[in-house]
Amino acid sequence: MNEASGITSVVVAVAVMAVIGGGWWVWKMAKWVWVDPKKMERRLRKQGLKADPYRFWVGDVTRMMKMQKEAISSPLPPHCHDLVPRVFSFGHHLVNKHGENPFMWFGPTPRLILTDPELIKNVFNRNYDFVKLHTISIDKYVSVGVASYNGDKWANHRKIINPAFSVEKLKTLIPIFSRSCNDMMNKWESLLSPTDGTCEVDVWPWLRDFTKDVISRAAFGSSYEEGEQIFDLLSEQAELVANNLQKHRIPLGRFLTTKENKRMKENERNMEASLECIINKKKEAMKAGQATKDDLLGILLESNLKEIEEQGNDKNVGLSMKDVIGECKLFYLAGQETISSLLVWTMMLLSMYPNWQARAREEVLQVFGNQKPDFDALSRLKIVTMILYEALRLYPPIAWVERYAEKDVKLGNLSIPKGVRISLQILMMHHDERFWGDDAKEFKPGRFSEGISNAAKGNSVAFFPFAGGPRVCIGQNFALLEAKTAMSLILQRFSFELSPTYSHAPTTVLTLQPKHGVQVILHKL
Repeated sequence: MNEASGITSVVVAVAVMAVIGGGWWVWKMAKWVWVDPKKMERRLRKQGLKADPYRFWVGDVTRMMKMQKEAISSPLPPHCHDLVPRVFSFGHHLVNKHGENPFMWFGPTPRLILTDPELIKNVFNRNYDFVKLHTISIDKYVSVGVASYNGDKWANHRKIINPAFSVEKLKTLIPIFSRSCNDMMNKWESLLSPTDGTCEVDVWPWLRDFTKDVISRAAFGSSYEEGEQIFDLLSEQAELVANNLQKHRIPLGRFLTTKENKRMKENERNMEASLECIINKKKEAMKAGQATKDDLLGILLESNLKEIEEQGNDKNVGLSMKDVIGECKLFYLAGQETISSLLVWTMMLLSMYPNWQARAREEVLQVFGNQKPDFDALSRLKIVTMILYEALRLYPPIAWVERYAEKDVKLGNLSIPKGVRISLQILMMHHDERFWGDDAKEFKPGRFSEGISNAAKGNSVAFFPFAGGPRVCIGQNFALLEAKTAMSLILQRFSFELSPTYSHAPTTVLTLQPKHGVQVILHKL
């Protein structure tokens, strides 16, 4: 009887614990998908912020995905630069419906869409209060180095990486930009018809290969061929992650087992193993005095070693192998994806507006004729710079960035509850008629004739293609210098016009890209 009684007691105890555990789990789920969202909704609405009512579990995701699918179902009309309704259709709908600074529901999480430039500036400048949002699939499978860190870790990485992007180091990269661009154009020349000296090409894959070659050489020096193989994997990874983000919009969707998830894991293992091999070879060569320190990886490793020597061998000082691998991936994403996006839209725009193409070419020939560009000459290209800025305004490579409130925080007159996402709409602000006038959706590089600060009715916060504040993109000077070099060389050797086969369909795959490419007709000069 005693033994039976003991067993019964154990069973009862286990049952009670199971009930308590189950009850706790149910409460946590209820708190996540209903209690907390409704509490935040009340706090946001009390401050005059507007949104559609919260819908249990999915929020606005279902409607957002449906609206987005409809928006991209057909191309835009030729010469149409009104991208916001296409690229950020649901946000555009909310702003039209609710006015300034609406919020939406990303599942059970509210996302505040800021359209006030002063609030945007405030968020950028307070990078310890409004932190970088961690997107699980991006952080896990792309791991973009310093761009994904917050707080002191971000500051430490930024300090170590800065030397790689100094003006003096960037000057040494211009021959790499020129060599890779000339290699591309030599291949274009081989495609020209012997009868009329023209050919039709889709410049999008060519520009992607060009920027991949540049960043491979710039990042890895003599190991660039190995770097190119890794970047091919990372390119596939970026596309898989972008597709996978659709599943993350559905609560618990990221836990689904799919072929894409398996492929991403396999890519990640292969990339990390290959990068670790390159990094170790670079370290050994540097110790033996055999490797130059002019490539980005060499400069990064040298800066890291200096930091460790100055601060002591504390395990929290400097970058680990995993950290260096993450920064190598960042070199790719920033140096390949974003710059190829800027270049392809610039060529598309100059194809649409031959008068601006002619003005840019005239300036290039006037500044350095048929000679190779150098840093001083590139710095004197005013018209080309205006054109690149206007391309960045109309077609920013990154359409929006997000921040996250890890605690209750004050933002202007608003009180932002912990857990709210802050959406900083680059594309939307770049197209806003309040700052750019009635011609905001037209290609008019002349608006930048007096610099960035005077372009948007004196409101420089309305233009932030590289984000802003302390976390402004560390590679922005690299990107603009490469783009100036490439466009100058192309304008020296070719004129180009849009092909009748071009279909104007901008879409976002991490960066803003032409869904069907950009077909142009090249004319040898």
